[in-house]
Amino acid sequence: MAGAADTITFARRVSVEEVEEGNVLAPKFDADGLIACVTTDAGTGDVLMLGYMNDEALRLTIATGEAHYYSRSRKVLWRKGATSGLTQRVTEMRIDDDQDAVWLKVEVAGSGASCHVGFKSCFYRAVPTGKGGQVLLEYKEAEKTFDPLEVYGDVPNPTQL
Repeated sequence: MAGAADTITFARRVSVEEVEEGNVLAPKFDADGLIACVTTDAGTGDVLMLGYMNDEALRLTIATGEAHYYSRSRKVLWRKGATSGLTQRVTEMRIDDDQDAVWLKVEVAGSGASCHVGFKSCFYRAVPTGKGGQVLLEYKEAEKTFDPLEVYGDVPNPTQL
């Protein structure tokens, strides 16, 4: 399907009016060539993850209807679920007002989980506010949806210290 991605073109950014109110896709990638992507569950609206896309990931997502991202830690393009089977089928894709952020609404295959740690959402902990001292995170998901060791085996953990 890479061939179909090769045929997708993005418009040049020629005016603020066109970017904000026009009907052509003219994404603005950051200095590293990336655009932020918020991904939510199409059924529940829950935020599943925040990822990044480079030009190729954005084109592949549009062409295939499956979420592709660029890993900043591993420096590689990846199709979500290629290893785990927890693919994300895009039901709707939006771009924000100045076209520098993407929002995907997705249906997740398998257990419906998207986090490599095993939880449904990468946002499984809350940060309490209005308190002093050391901040202790509060778990919002009671248990993992899957066992990461069973799903990923010896694939290197993408979290970097």
